[in-house]
Amino acid sequence: MFALDDTIVAISTPVGEGGIGIVRFSGPEAEMILEQVFSPAGHAVDVPALESHRFYYGHAVDRDSGATIDEVLAVLMRAPRTYTRQDVAEIHCHGGIVPLRQTLKRVLRHGARLAEPGEFTLRAFLNGRIDLAQAEAVLDIVRAKTDVSLRVAMQQLDGGISAPVRAIRHRLVQALAHVEASLDFPDDEIPELDVAAVLQRAQQDLQELLQQADQGLVYREGVRTAIVGRPNVGKSSLLNALLRTSRAIVSPLPGTTRDTVEETLNLRGIPLCLVDTAGITDSTDLIEKLGIERSHQALQQADLVLLVLDGSEALQAEDRQIAELLRNHTVIVVVNKSDLAQVAKHHTIEPEAPHVVLSALTGEGLAALEDAIEHTVFFGQVQTPELPAISNPRHSEVLSRALSQVAAAQHTLSNQGAADLLAVDLTAAASALGEITGETVSEDVLETIFASFCVGK
Repeated sequence: MFALDDTIVAISTPVGEGGIGIVRFSGPEAEMILEQVFSPAGHAVDVPALESHRFYYGHAVDRDSGATIDEVLAVLMRAPRTYTRQDVAEIHCHGGIVPLRQTLKRVLRHGARLAEPGEFTLRAFLNGRIDLAQAEAVLDIVRAKTDVSLRVAMQQLDGGISAPVRAIRHRLVQALAHVEASLDFPDDEIPELDVAAVLQRAQQDLQELLQQADQGLVYREGVRTAIVGRPNVGKSSLLNALLRTSRAIVSPLPGTTRDTVEETLNLRGIPLCLVDTAGITDSTDLIEKLGIERSHQALQQADLVLLVLDGSEALQAEDRQIAELLRNHTVIVVVNKSDLAQVAKHHTIEPEAPHVVLSALTGEGLAALEDAIEHTVFFGQVQTPELPAISNPRHSEVLSRALSQVAAAQHTLSNQGAADLLAVDLTAAASALGEITGETVSEDVLETIFASFCVGK
């Protein structure tokens, strides 16, 4: 996976019908392979004479048989001004699976090999075009679910996490060099450095980065939100109201929803994966029982639960039984059907949880529910206008580890511990931070990160 001396190829667009499909290849033989597969239209032009970073119209061809595969556009991008810092070529075919596969087959025949997942971005990292945090940001851009999550990922691609981490690591390395020089050359005059001040600054900077990690993770991963309740309380109506569209079937008959229905909602930049569940009740109907089992599964996987009650009816035993299932969950109680006469107060269920009264039918109270969701997701914290620098759980774990090592170094220093122990703590802290940018990362970690990429990126 870490080879750089061969040429890799992949279809870089989703498989299926579309306007265009792209076959991308990169490596030392990219230019030669393009010459074999692409024939410029209109006049004879040798591929080596093609201008870099310019599109040419022509055909993908099979030179062995003389057959024309597809009418295409081709571009040759010569190193180092490319994504991988190697020669890169792309053939833009019609977006059907047959022309794409036929073109890919010819590129493979002329010496390329199929790229591994994320291998183009891996080459960009290995060749120094981007660091590891920026490489991970590329995947976050592809997977962004909201405009805010896209902006967070773009900020990280621009160095939003790499720059502060490098600055902290640089100061720690300077402190480490000072300590090691004092150990190696005890009789020499070593320039003074306030190591305690360096550690204090590192501690503050790391804490500031970690402070918004939970917020960043929400924007990146989203919040899995289960809508639960007994039959006919308006769960599907609430899903439709939140989505502002008719996604789930709504009927006055109880038990309409027999399976979970999932949709993603952009709620003020927060990606919510809404899961409408079958009404939880005792049932002898086989299909309904299967739906209820899936409701229980959705409940166990949920980060947030919207417990829907019928405000036009008195609390029932089933409502309390469902509430008992939610003891270890983050819950918002939604008292629905405010457009009807309210016959009972529902504050006795989940009294510590937020309660919102609304009408899924008219939309009254919906904004209050959205406020409650935002408040609950972010633990009531006031959101700053700045985007969070940390959104990746790996980065959060590494920063926490580095902070612990800085604290250990502070303890060693304040207790006048041996200088060699202080050097060990500083080395561990600097090494941990290097895992974010890739300066000290292991091959196993690299393989794990890039294996999650799609082929062709």
